[in-house]
Amino acid sequence: MTTQQLIKQIKLKKSFLCIGLDVDLTKIPHHLLELEDPIFEFNKAIIDATHDLCVSYKPNTAFYEAYGLKGWQSLQKTINYINEKYPEIFTIADAKRGDIGNTSTMYAKAFFEDLNFDSVTVAPYMGKDSVEPFLAFKDKHTILLALTSNEGAFDFQTKISKGTQGESELNGGKELYKVVLETSKTWENSENLMYVVGATKAEYFREIRKIVPNSFLLVPGVGAQGGSLSEVCKFGMNENVGLLINSSRGIIYASNDVDFADEAREEALKMQLEMATILKNTNFL
Repeated sequence: MTTQQLIKQIKLKKSFLCIGLDVDLTKIPHHLLELEDPIFEFNKAIIDATHDLCVSYKPNTAFYEAYGLKGWQSLQKTINYINEKYPEIFTIADAKRGDIGNTSTMYAKAFFEDLNFDSVTVAPYMGKDSVEPFLAFKDKHTILLALTSNEGAFDFQTKISKGTQGESELNGGKELYKVVLETSKTWENSENLMYVVGATKAEYFREIRKIVPNSFLLVPGVGAQGGSLSEVCKFGMNENVGLLINSSRGIIYASNDVDFADEAREEALKMQLEMATILKNTNFL
């Protein structure tokens, strides 16, 4: 999927909602556990109930890998189902990969060719040669971890980088996440980059937009983690919206009873209506 196709879907659905499919067998309705593939059946019900309210689904691969071969098969069935029935949906493999070049190439093939995801999250710590193999795929997107929503983000991401001339914070040093953003723009095929920026760091969005004004940002942390949708949009939205707001637990676990899919739809609808209002008020629609 191209960026323009994604923007078109945002306009059509009046939504920039991404739903995280982070399936924990201890949290899904008990009646599904009697089925042959409860993970896929749970996902299928959620997808069928919410596909018209969101523009993206984001399975976190750890929640599938934890169940071994069966979990991986559930992931493959889920992505195949989305691609075949709802091809307009932008799919994200939340895998947070990143390794030396030849290993990254294999990771990229796994998610872009075998599973046919539109995008994958990647950790930039190992630098250019660990990310460019993902960027080499045409009409695929690499979503780089930039400023995450977890407490530990402050351990490294906001530390001042002294730079090549030993600058201090007072005379030109930059936070590490800014160095990541600026450096990534110099990589080959960087136009295929998106970035992860946590909603709990809303005050940073203004600075981030100075560096990557046109890029899409994947924003976790709205809802269960306390992030504010209005604050994120205030500082992070660009002329093409440029945001994918992720909600996982708040939607998919709205109920653990037989009505779980209907309740998930209700929660997704609340977010979609709020997004539609924001889009109207910013003259995007």
